[in-house]
Amino acid sequence: MKKTLFRLLMFFLILCPFNTLHADHVLTLGVHPYLQASEILEKFSPLADYLGRQFGHTIDIRISKDYKEHINRIGRNDVDIAYMGPASYVSLVDRYGKKPILARLEVKGFPTFQGMIVAAKNSPVKTLEDLAGKRMAFGDPNSTMSHLVPRYVLRQSGVDITRLSKHAFINNHHNVALGVLMGDYDAGAVKEETYYHYKDRGLRVLASTPRISEHLFVTSTSLNNETVSQLREILVGLKETGEGRKILSSIKGSVTGMVPAVDGDYENLRVILKTLAQEGITP
Repeated sequence: MKKTLFRLLMFFLILCPFNTLHADHVLTLGVHPYLQASEILEKFSPLADYLGRQFGHTIDIRISKDYKEHINRIGRNDVDIAYMGPASYVSLVDRYGKKPILARLEVKGFPTFQGMIVAAKNSPVKTLEDLAGKRMAFGDPNSTMSHLVPRYVLRQSGVDITRLSKHAFINNHHNVALGVLMGDYDAGAVKEETYYHYKDRGLRVLASTPRISEHLFVTSTSLNNETVSQLREILVGLKETGEGRKILSSIKGSVTGMVPAVDGDYENLRVILKTLAQEGITP
């Protein structure tokens, strides 16, 4: 009798594999180091906790040491879910192929954002052309808005880093803003959220970048279709509830929702990055 039951169970498992995660499975949520680790944990823990309750599994947050490690972790399927900047996403697809997109952020009703090249209000630098011979701060070399797209804008205006007296990569947007305010650099590249955070402390905009499709969530290709669909539905549905809206505002205060996205939404950024690559500038 026992042998018969065992054979029936094995037959069922072979013909009907589980479409959901095993009960003891731990999902991982990877995040790039665009802020200090403590800030990232504070911003993403509410989402991780909520997803954990929805799936009945622990969601571990993993913060990569840099943007390249983050891209490689996702490419190798070392994390299950990942929050990515747009340039990192384009690099990911170039290196590893497409990953399932869950959703992209919607900020103040728009699923696109831009960066700012900033200077101190009391600085004699008034235009991008004035940066020749000056000091420029960038964030991470792979950052969409604290390096790559602003670098494109600089080149379009005729100011490459070879015309600067100095340039440096100082990890994240906040470091860039503070470096400019403290006078260590004459200008810096930050995303618009960071600019508005420090605007009243004395930042001024020299130039804005083109608008780019927002940050997004992708998944490992090892997750099954049902799990991916559930994750997509959960993220897009967050804006429909009070708890969901709190989770969104925890990630970024100006986030109004998450909306569906496709690879083509990042095509204008792909063109910018290809233009930079032709000049030898790669993430």
